Amino acid sequence: MDKEKHQHLKIKIAISGAAETSHCGEEIIKKAEELGREIVRQGAVLVHGATTGFPLLTGKGAKEEGGTVIGISPATSEAEHVELYKLPLDYMDLIIYTGSGYSGRNLLMTRAADAVIVGCGRIGTINEFTVAYEDKKPLGVFEGPWATGSVIKIMVEKSNRTNDKLIFNSDPKELIRQLILMVEAEKRESYGVYANSDKVYKECNSPTCKIIL
Repeated sequence: MDKEKHQHLKIKIAISGAAETSHCGEEIIKKAEELGREIVRQGAVLVHGATTGFPLLTGKGAKEEGGTVIGISPATSEAEHVELYKLPLDYMDLIIYTGSGYSGRNLLMTRAADAVIVGCGRIGTINEFTVAYEDKKPLGVFEGPWATGSVIKIMVEKSNRTNDKLIFNSDPKELIRQLILMVEAEKRESYGVYANSDKVYKECNSPTCKIIL
């Protein structure tokens, strides 16, 4: 069989959360790091805003599990990232410097991912949530001893706009499993063909589709 061209298979999950976590409870470090580890265990790439706090902790967990972490920075350069924004370089394999500030970075980060998980957050996290919600991106809310999940439930209830791609769960393993299933189903529907865990492609309706073993 002829060697097939490289296929983009890795699912990218963006993490949204507070850069300062004093309001997130005593177990925030453990919970955030476990979320990052679980993303890697289930074969996905972690994307976050190249910042401190909750995203950094998930990145730490992901790297300790041997995974890949991509940071999307608001800065124009590494120097500006460190010196002006006071942001870290730790626990990331790659940082993309957008030069778009925080609000622009939030939009680019959520759109760069296949799914978004919201953890303990503040107003910037809500901004990222609403962008992903409006884009109908597969979206998970990681619940814990913080108010973010409750705030989002109230927002959704009063928004008069439903979204069937929104999952609430306090179990990182189950939350990520459900999100990945949603992403895979969306890819199959949109593109007709997508690899399963054995890297065997499913048939689609187009005559150009084929099984790749």
